[in-house]
Amino acid sequence: MGGYELAAIIRSRRISPVDAVEAVLEQLEAVEPSINAFVTVTAEAARAQAKVAEAELMSRAGEDLPALFGVPITVKDLTDTAGVRTTYGSRSFADHVPTSDGLNWARLKAAGAILIGKTTTPEFGGLGVTDSPLTGITNNPWRVTHTAGGSSGGAAASLAAGVAALAWGSDGGGSIRIPAACCGVVGLKASRGRFPVGHAWESVSTEGPLTRNVLDSALLLSVAAGPDPSDPLSLPATCEDFVRAVLNDPVLTGKRIAFAPAPAGANVDHEVAAIVRMAVQAIADGDRAHVEEVALDVPDPVRYFEDYWPPGFVFMGKDGAKDDAATGEDIADHPITKAFAARGRQLSAAQYYHTATAVRGEITAAFNKVFENNDLIFTPTMPLAAFPHPDRLVGGPTSINGIPVASPAIDFHRFTESPSHAGLPAISIPCGFSKQGLPVGLQIIGPLFADAAVLSAAAAVERILPWSNRRPPL
Repeated sequence: MGGYELAAIIRSRRISPVDAVEAVLEQLEAVEPSINAFVTVTAEAARAQAKVAEAELMSRAGEDLPALFGVPITVKDLTDTAGVRTTYGSRSFADHVPTSDGLNWARLKAAGAILIGKTTTPEFGGLGVTDSPLTGITNNPWRVTHTAGGSSGGAAASLAAGVAALAWGSDGGGSIRIPAACCGVVGLKASRGRFPVGHAWESVSTEGPLTRNVLDSALLLSVAAGPDPSDPLSLPATCEDFVRAVLNDPVLTGKRIAFAPAPAGANVDHEVAAIVRMAVQAIADGDRAHVEEVALDVPDPVRYFEDYWPPGFVFMGKDGAKDDAATGEDIADHPITKAFAARGRQLSAAQYYHTATAVRGEITAAFNKVFENNDLIFTPTMPLAAFPHPDRLVGGPTSINGIPVASPAIDFHRFTESPSHAGLPAISIPCGFSKQGLPVGLQIIGPLFADAAVLSAAAAVERILPWSNRRPPL
């Protein structure tokens, strides 16, 4: 059951919050040994909150209750939750308990959501697979020998396995959309500033929803979006009704869609390329949308990653850590995270400044050129489907179509990286399945601040390609 549907049924008193929480905890207990998607399970606190919600439900009219009243939700372990252990996937923070809530979780909690538990992440969200020395490897519910993606892998895996209808994650260069594609769920990275961040001047990374359908992503966007004075880049509140944009029977008729099957000349797995192409053709035929194939000539996303993110790995996790940042010692345990930090120390300030300004400007210009004549851009979410758990020293697939991959830990993020740095809204939705039964994701990118248009398009695609109704055999 979707979160929007569950919230409505709870308000109508046909289902108690207590029953909803018990059902979710029962499913969690059944599947967790197979997927390893949770760091902390807040079962007793969730049950207590559900009982309080049930009592309130019986004393108030349903229409007066907040949007997420009594609905179970999971939260990625990068988001602070007051009084609940938050480890950031790091052994250095294994016993860390924040005293305050993150900005967006505070909004979700105020809207009545009930926390079920904290989902797994690689340490400090620094990898594209969910593999942490603290919690181990998170498995894909469709094939437990394969990755769930990262860094919101626990969120996506738990959703696909039927644990709660709503999950809260975060995304810098694809950390919501990659796990969504790997696990066959919906993952939204909203426009820059749509969700406020708790530290000033962060213009790329943001928190956001993972859900089993597009409507629930619109619901969480409507609840958590809005400005906060602690974030000078947060967007002002708008009158847009994101939920209505999905419920209003959206169609793509007359829309101009730029289809980029291999942005920046990427090597895409042949089967994935064929599945995405067939999906785009079905969309064009189903709603009579105008589709034009484009190259999307953005700067090399892998090179960009290597020149933009590594300086952040040097200080990753050191704010408030047990170790003194002045010692220069790495807090991170994972070899890939350490390698990124080592590269960060090698980059000069001039190199980083050029990447963060001039090259980032080239990325924005490339997207703007396509949007001059198109309403939306469609790409594969990943150049391949979920892959077998990689060696920890490698971090990703070493080849695609028999061709070696130069940077295995980064390459499969190449389609999600660029729109993030242009600040654009982007969503990943399932568009088909491989012969191995693994989901394949379609990424829909919109112009700056066009979140409602992206959600509307995704809902239209969901109607034409109803893959979101499939469940793994776990």
